[in-house]
Amino acid sequence: MKTLLLLSLPLFALLASCSSTPQSRIQKNPQIFQTLTPKQQSQVSQGQIDQGMNQSAVYLAMGNPDGKIRGNRDGRSFERWDYTMLIPVYTSGFGGYYGGGHHGRGGFYGGYYPTVTYVPTRGSSIYFNKGVVAGWERAAR
Repeated sequence: MKTLLLLSLPLFALLASCSSTPQSRIQKNPQIFQTLTPKQQSQVSQGQIDQGMNQSAVYLAMGNPDGKIRGNRDGRSFERWDYTMLIPVYTSGFGGYYGGGHHGRGGFYGGYYPTVTYVPTRGSSIYFNKGVVAGWERAAR
């Protein structure tokens, strides 16, 4: 058991380092944060964005996007940053198994088994025109 725990510690440390917050990104990039207006600094600290923010400010507020798309709309070039959210999908079923049971009595054991699977989907998108926020969309929950 101790061996399993010791082998798991590096995995836990890696997983913890993958998640970041606006505060951790600001601490790692204070030079970017200092270039923002006081209003933008307040918004970024709370994980919020606003029109006119540059891509560096959006990174500080929201982190790296899960995907980027570049295109042209109405004769204008744009870039879209997509952020993924996980939607729970609930399923259930009946199942069972044959086992030894308690005190050597074997038999069929079964029952109702609910499960939850999380499906990734686009949660929000931020549109940039010439490197600044031109608009955004957020999925309704």
